[in-house]
Amino acid sequence: MNDFPEDLDKRDKAELVVDMMTRIVVHYGLWFTEIRHQMGMEEALTVLDKATRHSVGIGLSRMSKLFGFKLEDGMPRPLLTMEDHDLKELMAAVSKNWLANDGVWFQAVEFSHGMNEAKRCNDSCWAQFSPYEAHAISKFLGLDDRPGLEGLKKALNFRMYAFINKQSMVDEGPESFIFQMNECRVQMARKRKNLDDYPCKSAGQVEYAYFARAIDPRIETECIGCPPDKHPDQWFCAWRFTIRN
Repeated sequence: MNDFPEDLDKRDKAELVVDMMTRIVVHYGLWFTEIRHQMGMEEALTVLDKATRHSVGIGLSRMSKLFGFKLEDGMPRPLLTMEDHDLKELMAAVSKNWLANDGVWFQAVEFSHGMNEAKRCNDSCWAQFSPYEAHAISKFLGLDDRPGLEGLKKALNFRMYAFINKQSMVDEGPESFIFQMNECRVQMARKRKNLDDYPCKSAGQVEYAYFARAIDPRIETECIGCPPDKHPDQWFCAWRFTIRN
C-alpha cells in the first residue's frame, strides 16, 4: 500500500472513499451515544435534531456540486422527480439494507461470543433505537406529545419494518388495539429453510414497549404472542396497545 492517498490507484481510492464514509457514520453515532450518556436521551434527541438539520444540508450541498445534481428546498432533485413506484422501491431497499445491517451486527457478535451475548446486545440496542425511531417518526409526521392510540397507529406504519414486512391492526375499542406482524422477513426466510422461528420475544418486548411509550407515555404494551411462543399461521407476533381511561 502506498504511503500517501494521492499515490493510490483508482480502485484503492474508491475503497478509501467508502471507508471514509463509514467513519462518518460511526463518528455520527458516537456523538449521539456520548451526548445520551452525558446528558440523557431527551437532550440527545434535541441535539441530534439540530445537528442533523445542519449536517445533512452541508453534506447534500457539497455532494450536489460534486456529482452535478440540483437541490430543491434542500432535497436532491433526482429524488423529487422519481416515479412513485421507484420511490417505493427505494424506501424498501433502504429498509432492507437497515435490516441486513442489523443481522450482520448480530451475527458478528454471535459467531465470536455466542448467541446469549448477541441477544443481550440486540435487546440493549433496541432499547436505544426504538425511542429514537419513535422520535424521528413523530417529528416527520408532526405528532404532538400525546397523540394517543391513533398516533401510534400512524407511527407504526412508518417504522423501517413497515416497508418490508406485512402488518395489520385490529381495533378492540377506544382503549386498545392489536398489532399483528403477519409476514416477517426474518421469520419467513427461516421458514423457507425449514428452520424454527427465531426466538425474538425478548427483543420484541423491548422494541414495541419502548416505541409505544416514546410515542405516548400513557400507552401500555402487552405481548399476545411472539416466538418462541406458538402462534397461528396468520401472524408471527402480536401486541396489544392500551390507554386506560
